[in-house]
Amino acid sequence: MNNILVVDDEPEVRYALREALIRRGYEVDVVSTGDKALELFSRNTYNMVISDLKMPGKDGVEVLKEIKKLSPLTPVLLITAFGTVEKAVEAVKEGAVDFLIKPFSLDVLEEIVEKAVNTEFSLDNGRKVLTNSQAMKHILSMAKTVARSDATVLITGESGTGKELLARFIHQHSPRKDKPFVAVNCAAIPENLLESELFGHERGAFTGAVSQRCGKFEQANYGTILLDEISEMDIKLQAKLLRVLQEKEVERVGGARPIPLNIRIIATTNRDLKEEVKSGRFREDLYYRLNIFPIHIPPLRERREDIAYLAEYFVRRFAKKYSKHIEHISEEALALLKRLEWKGNVRELENTMERAVLLAGGTTIDVEHISTEEAGCPMPQSGETDKSSPTEPMSLSEMEKRLIYRTLEEVGWNRTQAAKILGISVRTLRNKLKEYGQFFPTR
Repeated sequence: MNNILVVDDEPEVRYALREALIRRGYEVDVVSTGDKALELFSRNTYNMVISDLKMPGKDGVEVLKEIKKLSPLTPVLLITAFGTVEKAVEAVKEGAVDFLIKPFSLDVLEEIVEKAVNTEFSLDNGRKVLTNSQAMKHILSMAKTVARSDATVLITGESGTGKELLARFIHQHSPRKDKPFVAVNCAAIPENLLESELFGHERGAFTGAVSQRCGKFEQANYGTILLDEISEMDIKLQAKLLRVLQEKEVERVGGARPIPLNIRIIATTNRDLKEEVKSGRFREDLYYRLNIFPIHIPPLRERREDIAYLAEYFVRRFAKKYSKHIEHISEEALALLKRLEWKGNVRELENTMERAVLLAGGTTIDVEHISTEEAGCPMPQSGETDKSSPTEPMSLSEMEKRLIYRTLEEVGWNRTQAAKILGISVRTLRNKLKEYGQFFPTR
């Protein structure tokens, strides 16, 4: 749910804005002064702030500046009366997402709010950082702040959460954005080749080294190097990497002289490096050298407000890619997506929605089009033990039946409660039961 803070000294305006935004599904707090707005903002989490420009006490520009200090990525929309447009334009330069001149259409307001709260950050390579989660917006705010420095960043999180995407986001918002960004997947390169890949080699340094080769560190000089899944690096090579970080220079394999480096380092891992250090698989001194500015990306299951937003984005993208006219995702399908654990995180959701677009024959993505290992797990019927394998082939319609059946069993066949848990209407549940016939007991 998106929370919006409205500040305006006119009661009629506050009421109109609140009612319009509530109708669109937002949760809204309203206050009459800038001081009250800042007090509330410091105690609560808001996806957006809408402020009048001219008010007694702190005006809209002052509110804007204070909010940007507290949370740089929180969008602020300013409302202005005719005659103060020049100041409003100046406010946009200070970071306001937009401004509206009174009187204005509520449709226009809703359109601006919709774009602002559904945050989308485009990267140079065409990829996007997409989020509707306050937690992720806070992470992006931190990333944008640290991007202005040369501090080494350690990004942690499960596979598929978007660690490389965040690394690219940091690079793009740094003073090095026009310099190289070089990504090295430490898990994908064979151990015996990784040293040469990172540091380069001279001709004749080893069998097969028929020419001189610059390593990834040299290629990234003056820019940013990403050491992806650094926990997979052999501990002997970790010692050489530590020296590079300490001395700010690299020596090619078989080389006679060090090469100075001016480089930004970002590392990622899906493991707990503290545990890796305890087990002796990762050097403690290297860990502290990398852990100058840690950022942890939460898994998708901990930011469920992103699931529907990302799913709808992926559907639009893949519908365009495959020239399919798909208009929306059904209520039941969205409810299912929100219940799944998404152990593969955003990457798994993206793959799932691509399959759904390919499977859909009409204009709607429905439950039967949602195919994941987790969604496809069979469920036992009443009084039976589940002897089937989690990977046993089964139809998606069968999966839907068993999901509904299990939910009804858990709530003692209370259809109203089951419908609420499933995220569907009682009428839809009743129609499903009628459709399944003898599959369900008639209680």
